[in-house]
Amino acid sequence: MVAKSFKLLIIMLTLSFILSACGGFTAEKDADSIVIYSGRSESLVGPLIEQFSADTGIQVDIRYGDTAELAATLLEEGENSPADIFFAQEPGGLGVVAEAGLLAELPEDLISLVDSRFAAPNRTWVGVSGRARVIAYNMEVLSPEDLPEDLWGFTDPKWKGKIGLPPTNASFQTMVTAMRQQWGEEDTRLWLEGIMANEPLFYEKNTPTVAAVGAGEVEVGFVNHYYLYRFLAEEGESFPARNYFLPAGDPGSLVLVSGTGLLNTSQNQEGSLTFIEYLLSEKAQTYFSDKTFEYPLAAEVSPSVDLPPLASLNAVEINLADLADLQGTVQLMQEVGMLP
Repeated sequence: MVAKSFKLLIIMLTLSFILSACGGFTAEKDADSIVIYSGRSESLVGPLIEQFSADTGIQVDIRYGDTAELAATLLEEGENSPADIFFAQEPGGLGVVAEAGLLAELPEDLISLVDSRFAAPNRTWVGVSGRARVIAYNMEVLSPEDLPEDLWGFTDPKWKGKIGLPPTNASFQTMVTAMRQQWGEEDTRLWLEGIMANEPLFYEKNTPTVAAVGAGEVEVGFVNHYYLYRFLAEEGESFPARNYFLPAGDPGSLVLVSGTGLLNTSQNQEGSLTFIEYLLSEKAQTYFSDKTFEYPLAAEVSPSVDLPPLASLNAVEINLADLADLQGTVQLMQEVGMLP
């Protein structure tokens, strides 16, 4: 029995030695890889992330999905999450994860690279690109003079059957969350009911919404600004839709950000911070400007298309960190029949 125990001990020590000897390789692999949960689609950011790996030698394992779904996954996984980085499509998802205490405080030198309104006050996340809410309109039947100055104008019965929107889209839901913050629950409910009374056409995402505007299925669509420029890049100036920036300063003029945060439980914080710094570099900011047609937020890079400057927009003044209650928004949209 003693001999058997001694033999088992020798086996365990041998395995321990082997694992210890291999430990250098494991640690080196960990140091050169990060795991990203991305609410931004592969078509938008995949090439940029591949370039990051090529430039830094840091391997990226990435999980793509809907921002809200990934936020829920992170909440469920908690301290057991394999994720190092949460790269979100909009600030609401980041806010949910930050409120749960899952995001680490980012260094001040990273946060200071963008305007303070595009980062969490407690430094748990930072915006990397900007997207303005706009009204896409069919220019063959409408001109800017035909459009209302604020979102309330679209509750007028004259817009019945002429509105397209993507109710399941995270950015649309974040806009409704901003309404709840600025207008309150009851006025937001009234607006949603007014839009529903006008029998809007629902689309899965922003892209088919803009396509529907261009095709004349609807006359206006509630979307983010940059989707139009993809159609213009592919089809030219003859594509019959344009963006209208609401001038009244209500939630329809909200400037959203895609942003990123570092998980407290990250096994590679150094590599993760390198990724965040890369997103705010001139190379990445130029990518957002040239390839996705978004507003760059750092590195003094200018938009590549003819966009009105961010400073010129009469954007609603709201703390993006206050847009975390997406669940309350979903519930309200369900109550008025905009979501199942």
